Amino acid sequence: MLTKSLSVLALVGAVAVVAQQANNNNPQITDVDILNYALTLEHLEDAFYRGALEKFDNATFNGAGLNLALFQQISQHEASHVAFLTTALGPNATQACNYSFPYTDVKSFVALSMILEGVGTSAYLGAAALIQNKQYLTAAGSILTTEARHAAWISSSENGEEPWSGALDVPLSLNEVFSLAAPFIVSCPSTNPKLPVKAFPVLNVTSSSYSAGGPINLALDTSGQSGQLFVVFFSGLTQTVVALNGGSATIPSALDGAGTVYIVVTNANATVTDENTVAGPAILMFPNVTTKVENTGTQGSTVSGGTNASKSGSEGRGQMSLVLSVFAALLGAFALFM
Repeated sequence: MLTKSLSVLALVGAVAVVAQQANNNNPQITDVDILNYALTLEHLEDAFYRGALEKFDNATFNGAGLNLALFQQISQHEASHVAFLTTALGPNATQACNYSFPYTDVKSFVALSMILEGVGTSAYLGAAALIQNKQYLTAAGSILTTEARHAAWISSSENGEEPWSGALDVPLSLNEVFSLAAPFIVSCPSTNPKLPVKAFPVLNVTSSSYSAGGPINLALDTSGQSGQLFVVFFSGLTQTVVALNGGSATIPSALDGAGTVYIVVTNANATVTDENTVAGPAILMFPNVTTKVENTGTQGSTVSGGTNASKSGSEGRGQMSLVLSVFAALLGAFALFM
């Protein structure tokens, strides 16, 4: 308790100093902005877990072969993250919003939790490069590693997939993460500080199935775009650029078994920036599973290919497909309000 109290006090002191100073490298984004951006995501995750745990009881989790106790621990972690950042930011702290999450049962909740934890990990990883204050960076790093552990456990133990997406995780920009989080946000207090972020236009995956090396069909608003468009696949620290022609692109063969892959559409055959992004991100899944770890010790079958593909012996991945489909529909609805 003493260590935690001292770390919070140190962070509070840093906030008091930096709250009045702009980030020297980017005058539009301060370290306090970044902490509030992190708190925005933590509020969302906190509400996500609290809502599901209020809705589904122990019998429901047990009936689905899922571990309620560990999800309760994850919920406690997210609440602790909210309390930690709120205390540090003090009067500058953003407040929780009203949210809507597209899960329909406990298994689709677990599938969506895997997506949110992965996005959370990539959010902290991407924001790290923008943080100037070392105390902030350490605090964010301590949350990042916990988010990554959540994602690994949910992926392997509860969804039957590998606990990682390769040797390196994907860093996402502030706007890329906000684009993925915004559809879950219904409304926010008018007194919340305005964050220097925006949501990009929606990118929908319309293919009913996909696999590495094969085609994928995408839907997006191309108004105002007259030149060649490109699909950029994010896997680890690698960005692979492929031409988009007639709403279709070829998935790089190297992504077979790559796990979670993010894609955006750009108008430049170059590294992705906010300026050249046309739409996205969207999320693709390329599982590389040899065994599924169940509470009973049973094993599942080997699968490959995109999450939207039809796969036998994998109810968990069927739920993931459903969640991604509902998520895509939610993104489409969100586009109407942009």
